[in-house]
Amino acid sequence: MSSQPTTFVSEAEYLERERKAERKSEYYKGEMFAMAGASPRHAEIVTNLVAEFRQRLKTKPCKVYSTDVRLRVTPTGLYTYPDVIVVCGPPQFADDQKDTLLNPTVIVEVLSVSTKDYDRGRKFDHYRTLPSLMEYLTVAQDVPHIQLWARQKENGWLLSDFDEAGQIMPLRSIECDLPLAEVYDKLEWIAT
Repeated sequence: MSSQPTTFVSEAEYLERERKAERKSEYYKGEMFAMAGASPRHAEIVTNLVAEFRQRLKTKPCKVYSTDVRLRVTPTGLYTYPDVIVVCGPPQFADDQKDTLLNPTVIVEVLSVSTKDYDRGRKFDHYRTLPSLMEYLTVAQDVPHIQLWARQKENGWLLSDFDEAGQIMPLRSIECDLPLAEVYDKLEWIAT
């Protein structure tokens, strides 16, 4: 009798299944976790972010990827799909399929009620093991609020909060200033 749970899936099996699947799943330590669909509000924020990064990084050696690009956090073994990834310099891929990135410079996650604790906690624990990752943003969708973690010397992380429409986030690793107003462009807020 095997000591592994019957639901155990190898990395190779996960990738084979994932490349054929209609819906995305994360993978960690032999288990696959189905990802929930995004709300229209979530999708609007991701679209705004991708458009802003694309425009602001047009003359720089950086590429912007959205939710359909898989990331492997090699030090911990997590496979996931961040909402936005920015890679500066040549992108590195896990294999010849070139569908699993290894070297993000910036990662952005748009928070939802069901994922915000994971995105700010355990998932960030995984992400910060990536030597290439310099900045991590979590973007609220219920109120205008973005948290920016920036890597410091000796792997410390500095947290900055942005919650006013006129604020501009300086993303130093990619030499890009991102206006909060553009991230939330055309979103309507419900009065509380």
